[in-house]
Amino acid sequence: MATQATGDQHLDKGATLALLIDGDNASPKIVAGLLAEVAKYGVAGVRRIYGDWTKPNLGGWKDCLLEHSIQPIQQFAYTTGKNATDGAMIIDAMDLLYTARFDGFCIVSSDSDFARLAARVREQGVTVYGFGERKTPRPFVTACDKFVYFDVLNAPGGGASATPAAQEEAKAKAKKNAKDATLLAMLKNAIADVSDESGWASLGRVGSHIAKQSPEFDPRNYGFARLSDLVEASGVVDSERVGDPQKIVMVRLKPPQPKEGRTDGRRSIQP
Repeated sequence: MATQATGDQHLDKGATLALLIDGDNASPKIVAGLLAEVAKYGVAGVRRIYGDWTKPNLGGWKDCLLEHSIQPIQQFAYTTGKNATDGAMIIDAMDLLYTARFDGFCIVSSDSDFARLAARVREQGVTVYGFGERKTPRPFVTACDKFVYFDVLNAPGGGASATPAAQEEAKAKAKKNAKDATLLAMLKNAIADVSDESGWASLGRVGSHIAKQSPEFDPRNYGFARLSDLVEASGVVDSERVGDPQKIVMVRLKPPQPKEGRTDGRRSIQP
């Protein structure tokens, strides 16, 4: 089996993945973006979605499932107030895990019931990618190697098809997000932790270090397509490209700005 991947270190593009969707906690609208995201990590050899397909609320899935070759798994509700779908999905996931055929699992749900499943899969040395809404309980988010929110799968506002006004609004919001105090602290701590003696660090290592602590970290959450764009907009680092061709981005923290009242390198005495 493949070792776990974190941050920007995706699995090999030929990695075999199992995609399991909780139909009660997902919408057909996210499927195209979901599959595009999953393709970054490998090939979804298994694509299953679970739910009680006799209920009208799942009727909108039919065309979507046919188009994307996703297999619906029927699970009747045994009693009111109990989610039998979750149980069926967890049992199938464990059966698939023990075949030892999969390098990673993609679990699509906003339900905390899958936190233990994600943790158990990781214990087996298999990577877990979680997908859900912003309301997803933190225990499930942190149990995954990487967690992606639904709203960034088809992020509106910044694409080429957006109106100029929408693009400008998205840029302004992203610029503001890049100055978020929590984000800046996270970036500074990560760079300090992985930098060499001269203060320089590979941006890839910085991203991986952050992801180990915050699986939900994603530049798209802040309005940026790439981590390099987010870091540059933060204004707290110097960066340069190295290698041949220059594909490796190195970053270091900018030196502190002199305080007002200091003109000769020495601390001035304020009256």
